[in-house]
Amino acid sequence: MLRSAIMKCIPRRLIRLAKDERGVSAVEFALILPLMLTLYLGGVEVSQGVSIDRKVTLTARTVTDLTSQVASVNNAGMNSILQATTAVLSPYPTNKAKVTVSVLKIDANSKVTVTWSDTLNGTARAVGSTVSIPSALVVPNTSLVWGEVSYEYKPVVGYVLTGTMNLKDQIFMRPRLSDTITRTAS
Repeated sequence: MLRSAIMKCIPRRLIRLAKDERGVSAVEFALILPLMLTLYLGGVEVSQGVSIDRKVTLTARTVTDLTSQVASVNNAGMNSILQATTAVLSPYPTNKAKVTVSVLKIDANSKVTVTWSDTLNGTARAVGSTVSIPSALVVPNTSLVWGEVSYEYKPVVGYVLTGTMNLKDQIFMRPRLSDTITRTAS
C-alpha cells in the first residue's frame, strides 16, 4: 500500500517539476556567463594590444621624424628625442619599449653602414657595422635615419594563451636639412 502511494505520487511530482520555471533564468545566466566574460575580456585584450601596437608605430615615426629634422644632434638633443617616447606611449610604461635611432650611410657601391646609433632601453647598433635595408631605399651616396621600436606586451588575461608578444615597427627617413646628420658629444 505504501509502495503504490509512492508510485502514484512520483508522476505528479515530476509533472509539477517540469512545469516549474522559477529557476530557468538562473540556469541560463550560469550557462551564458563564462562565454560573456570571455568575450568581454578578449575584446579588452585585443583592443589594448591594437592600441599599443599603434603607439609602437607612432613612436618609431616620431623619433625618426624628430631626428631627420636636424643637421646635427648632441647628447642632450638625442636624449630629448628618445624621451619623446614617454609622451607617445602614454599611458603605457616605457620601460618595456626598446627604441633605437641610427643614421645609415650608403656609399657609392651601395654598401649600407651605421654612422652612429643611440638607444633607449636597448642596444645601439655598432658604428661601422653593415646592415640590410629594403633595396628600394638603397640610393648611392646618401644617408638614412632608421628608427626601430619594439615593445614587450604581456596581456593581463590572455597571457596563458599567448605569452609575451613582441610588437615592433621600423621606419626610414631621409635627412631634411643636410645630406647626413652628424652626432656630437656636447
